[in-house]
Amino acid sequence: MTHNKATTIILVFLGIAMISGCGVHAKSQDVVQYVDPYIGTSGHGHTFLAATVPFGAIQPGPNGFNKGWDWCSGYHYSDSVLVGFSHTHLSGTGIGDLGDIMMMPFTGEIKTQPGSDADPDSGYASRFSHDNETARPSHYSVKLDDYDVKVDLTATERVAMHKYTFPADKTGHVIVDLQQGNTDHATKTYIRQIDDTTFGGYRFSTGWAKDQRVYFAMKFQNGPRSFTVYDGARKLKTNTTKSNKIKGVFTLDADSEPVLLKVAISPVSVKNALGNIRTEMPHWDFMRVVEQGREEWNRQLSCINIESGSDSVKRTFYTALYHTMIAPVLFNDSNGQYRGTDKKVYADPGFENYSIFSLWDTYRAQQPLLTITEPQRVDDMVKSMLAIYDQQGVLPVWHLLGNETWTMVGYHAVPVIVDAYMKGFDGFDPERAFEAIKTSAMHEREGVEFLKEMGYIPGDKENEAVAKALEYAIDDACIALMAEKLGKTEDAQYFRKRALAYAEYFDPTTKFMRGKMADGSWRKPFDPVASTHRKDDYCEGNAWQYTWLVPQHPEGLIDLFGSDQAFTEKLDRLWAVSSELSEGASSDISGLIGQYAHGNEPGHHISYLYAFAGQQYKTAEKVRRIMDTMYHDGPDGLCGNEDCGQMSAWYVFSALGFYPVHPAAGVYVLGSPALDEARIQIDGGETFTIRAENNSPENIYIQSASYNGKPYTKGYITHEMIVNGGTLVLQMGDTPNLAFASKPQNRSSSPLFNNSKQATAGHITAK
Repeated sequence: MTHNKATTIILVFLGIAMISGCGVHAKSQDVVQYVDPYIGTSGHGHTFLAATVPFGAIQPGPNGFNKGWDWCSGYHYSDSVLVGFSHTHLSGTGIGDLGDIMMMPFTGEIKTQPGSDADPDSGYASRFSHDNETARPSHYSVKLDDYDVKVDLTATERVAMHKYTFPADKTGHVIVDLQQGNTDHATKTYIRQIDDTTFGGYRFSTGWAKDQRVYFAMKFQNGPRSFTVYDGARKLKTNTTKSNKIKGVFTLDADSEPVLLKVAISPVSVKNALGNIRTEMPHWDFMRVVEQGREEWNRQLSCINIESGSDSVKRTFYTALYHTMIAPVLFNDSNGQYRGTDKKVYADPGFENYSIFSLWDTYRAQQPLLTITEPQRVDDMVKSMLAIYDQQGVLPVWHLLGNETWTMVGYHAVPVIVDAYMKGFDGFDPERAFEAIKTSAMHEREGVEFLKEMGYIPGDKENEAVAKALEYAIDDACIALMAEKLGKTEDAQYFRKRALAYAEYFDPTTKFMRGKMADGSWRKPFDPVASTHRKDDYCEGNAWQYTWLVPQHPEGLIDLFGSDQAFTEKLDRLWAVSSELSEGASSDISGLIGQYAHGNEPGHHISYLYAFAGQQYKTAEKVRRIMDTMYHDGPDGLCGNEDCGQMSAWYVFSALGFYPVHPAAGVYVLGSPALDEARIQIDGGETFTIRAENNSPENIYIQSASYNGKPYTKGYITHEMIVNGGTLVLQMGDTPNLAFASKPQNRSSSPLFNNSKQATAGHITAK
C-alpha cells in the first residue's frame, strides 16, 4: 500500500489523512506479559485457548466435549476433561464450528473413540487441572492427568509444533481423529503415510461452513514404531479407505525423550501443507518457535504503549488488543495459493488472502481499529473481500474459510471497504470496489427487494425487518460517501435516500423503532422489551436496543425525537428501566445495564450518542461504567460473545478515550479514558499521544482538553489528528464540566445530509 499524506479528504467537520499505521515499525516492548488468553474463556465470551501468531491460519489448542452454546470455540474454562487438541478454532462467535484435525496423545491400550465428559475412561479423553495448564499467546501447555503426559503446543502462521513428554515406562500413542470436530460433521476423511516420518490427508466437513475442506501434513522428528488406520473402530488392512470417520493411530517407542511433530494445514492440498512446513518451520527447535511467536506478538501489540497504575487494566487492555489481532485469519498457503468460495484453486493473487469475516460485528469498531493498528493488512483484507465478490457474486456477509454462511443481517463489507477508501488506502481499484459494493446493495435478498420497491421493509413480509433496514441504512450511508467522492452523483443521491429508511420505523407516539406493516400500520401489540430470537422485527434485540441504531446520522435521530432534551431523556431511561427480558429472548442479549446490552454489538455506539446532544459528560459516565463492570482480567472478563475482536475493539478504543460512532467517517467521539497515557505508534515515525491528567476511578469527567499545546474544545478527534501524530491532553475531574463539548455536533455539515431535517420527510420510495 502506498500513501500520500498530502492528499486530504474533507468530511464532516474533519479532514481524513492517508494512513500508514503503526503495526510494522512499532518499537517492540515486552507487553505480552500482560496478555492473558484465559480472559473470555468462561461465561459467554466464547474465546479460544490456543497457541497462535497474529492473524495466523492455525491455532493448535485444547478441545473439551461440546456441552452447548458456550463451547462455540471448542473450550470452556469450566472444563475438567479434554478430548484432544485441534488446529482450527473460532474466537468468540455465537455459532460453533471448526476443531479440525483433532489429535490426542495417550498411553496404555489403543482406543479409537473419545469417550465422554461423564466417562472419560471409556475413551482416549483425559482429565486435567488448570493448576497444570498454562496459556500464553505463542505457547500452550497442559498435563493430561490420566496418562501423565505433558503436552506443549506452539505455532507459526500455518504450522503447529507439538511436543509430548510421555512417562519413561509407558508406550505412547497419538491418535489423529478426523471424525471429530467441534460442532460440525465430517463428510470425507483420509490419511496416508508418505514416508517413514511423514503423513498427510484431509478432513472435509459440513456445519456452519457447509463445505469446509482442510488438508494437512504431519511430520515426526523420529518415525513412529507403527501406524494403523481405523474406519471408526474397525482396523483397516490398507490405508486407502476414505470415509467420514477415519482415524490414524501412531505407536511410539517408549523412552524419556519428548516426541516432536509438526502439523501444517492448507486449504488446497497435502503438497501445499508440506510446503508450508518447509517454508515456515524447517527446524525442530520448539522454544525457538515459541520465542519467535512471542517476539511477533510483542511487535504487533507494541503499536500502542500505555501507562496505568493498575496491572489489571494493563492485562485487560493488552488482552483486548490481542483479541483484535486473531481474526480475520490467513486463508492461503506460503506459496500464495488458496481455495475460493467457488472451490476453485487460485494461484498466488499477489496479496495475502484472508477469511473469517464476522462483519455484522467487526465493521463497527474492530475493522476501523485495524486501519490504525494493522494498516499493512487493510488493503489485502479488502482485496480478499473483492475476490470473494468475484467468486460468489456479492461481497462477503459472514465468511468462514471458503464458505459464505449468510449469517446475520446487512452487507457489512461495505463500511469496511468505504472506510479504507476514505482513509486513503489505495492498494485496490476503487471503481471495482464500488461495483462490488453497489451490486451487493442491490442484490434482492433478505428484504432488499422491498426496500427498493417501497422504501422500507414490511414486518409482515420479512422477519427481522427493523434490524435489517436499520443495518442496511448504515451501509447505504457509507455507499453515498464513496459515491460522492468518486463523482457518482446519481448513485450518491439514490443511496442517501435509501439511508433515510431508518426514519420509516420511528413511531413518534411511543418514540421507539418498531415494525411497520405493508399497509403502513404499526405492528400490534407492541412491547419494547419483547424479543423472540430471529422471529420478530429485531435481530438479537428489542425496541429499546434498536431504537438507537443510527450511528451514521445521530443528528437525524435526535430530530425525530424533537429536541436534544427529549432525546437524552429517552436515552437516560434506557439505562434505568428493568433489565428483565421477555420469554424467548436471544441469549446473545447480555451485559445488561437497564435495557442497554453491551454483550451484543448493535448497542456498542449508544453510550457515545450523548455527545451529539451536547452532553459529553454523560458519555463519559456511561463509558467508564461499562469498562468497569463489563470487562475485567478474569476468565469471565467478557460479558458476551467476543465475536472475532469486536467486543475487545470497543474496549481498546474506549480505554484510549474515543470511539468511531460512524464506521466510515473517520470521526472518533471522546469518552472517558481508562489509561493515564497511551502512545499510538504510526508507521513513518509519528506518535499520537493521549494523556489523561489526574485520571483515576473517581476522576472520570473531562474538564478541559488541549491538542499540541493549544486549547481544544471539541467533543471528538479526527483520523487525521491520529495519523499526523501529536499530543492530546485531557484534564480529568470527579465532577462534570457541563460546558465541555456542550455545543451539539454540527448538524448542518453532516457527511450524509446537507440538511438533517430530511430525516423526518416521511415515506421515501427508492427509485
